[in-house]
Amino acid sequence: MERILIIEDDVQVAEMLTQALTPVGYDVHTTYDGAEGLKSNQQNPADLIITDILMPGTGGIETIAELRRDYPEVKIIAISGGGRVSAEEHLKVADQVGANITLAKPFTYTDLVNAVQALI
Repeated sequence: MERILIIEDDVQVAEMLTQALTPVGYDVHTTYDGAEGLKSNQQNPADLIITDILMPGTGGIETIAELRRDYPEVKIIAISGGGRVSAEEHLKVADQVGANITLAKPFTYTDLVNAVQALI
């Protein structure tokens, strides 16, 4: 069973991601900031990581960069709803630092599952 690590500071979004992926047969774990996610992946490496971009503390861009440096083979999906700049701008940077797929919030369960299945 493939292990998916979710790094998302919004509890409701994290729960939605888990609810979408668990029934499809993935082993889903959740952390709520980049530093916690990096530590979790170090202790129990994931096959795929879904990370939000805008989070307090260690944000998604820094998290992706560290994952690419330390775990170049891991698959990464970056998600963002935007902030002071559009989601597309944040996701463009995520793509440049190593995200395999980017999704702008809001996205559908189908979009998410298709993205995961494309990478695993």
